[in-house]
Amino acid sequence: MVIDRYNSAMTLDQRIVFIGAGNMTEALVAGLLKAEIAPANNIFATDIVPARREHMKTRFGIEVAKDNRHVVERAHILILSVEPQDLDEVLVSIRGSVSPDCLIISVAAGYPIARVAEHLGSVSTIVRAMPNTPSSVLAGVTALAFGHGLSEKHRNAATTIFEAVGKVVLVNETLMDAVTGLSGSGPAYVYVIIEALADGGVRMGLPRQVAELLAAQTVLGSACLLLESGEHPGRLKDRITSPAGTTIAGIEQLEQRQFRATLISAVETATLRSRELGLSPNKTVAPLRLIQ
Repeated sequence: MVIDRYNSAMTLDQRIVFIGAGNMTEALVAGLLKAEIAPANNIFATDIVPARREHMKTRFGIEVAKDNRHVVERAHILILSVEPQDLDEVLVSIRGSVSPDCLIISVAAGYPIARVAEHLGSVSTIVRAMPNTPSSVLAGVTALAFGHGLSEKHRNAATTIFEAVGKVVLVNETLMDAVTGLSGSGPAYVYVIIEALADGGVRMGLPRQVAELLAAQTVLGSACLLLESGEHPGRLKDRITSPAGTTIAGIEQLEQRQFRATLISAVETATLRSRELGLSPNKTVAPLRLIQ
């Protein structure tokens, strides 16, 4: 199920607390403020690194702190935005400080809802989310998986936060690792593609700045056309692939060098890593057979 961007005129009159002030928190805070979904005085962030706290306070004007427990006690919405390998320790440290009515949203890759609930005890209002970094320019996409027992109010609040920074899809939690491998890690794959296209242009004589603009705008425009037209990507590809032309010559090289298979394998490998990150230390994941 896909949900379009939320009406930016709407706001959440609730205290939103981020634990962890890394890149994803920065992207989400930037998006929330740009979309006017929450005022700066209702957003709080904690981090153990002083430089990150100072950066968030200076850039966004939000309140920051080092101690999690003190801030968490006042949270209406708590967004867990730390590395999955650190989340066990964080959850243990705040157990007993979280209000039973607090909405918990975890954006830690691979970390299942059941594991969050196990650490927090009586708190069961939990959402698992996987946003991506284009959220900072209101062009992100987020997958949400709802835990059991969520009220309509909690569902709406979680959806509102991420609709404010892009598109939202609702999925079963069993698919969240695949979401991580595709859209969570996907921006990095796209940056590699843009960089490579630009390098190709430079090799053929284009100035670097011109080549990067051409590459980036080509990717942006192609994605916009795909979304707005609703056409299958293969159909759009065929429209610009004339017989014995330049495009088919380029595509032949992509196929010969297994470009398509390499991207599929990248998503598979990232999915497997997401599964590994969500496991308890004494568990393992069966090896994934990659496309050759």
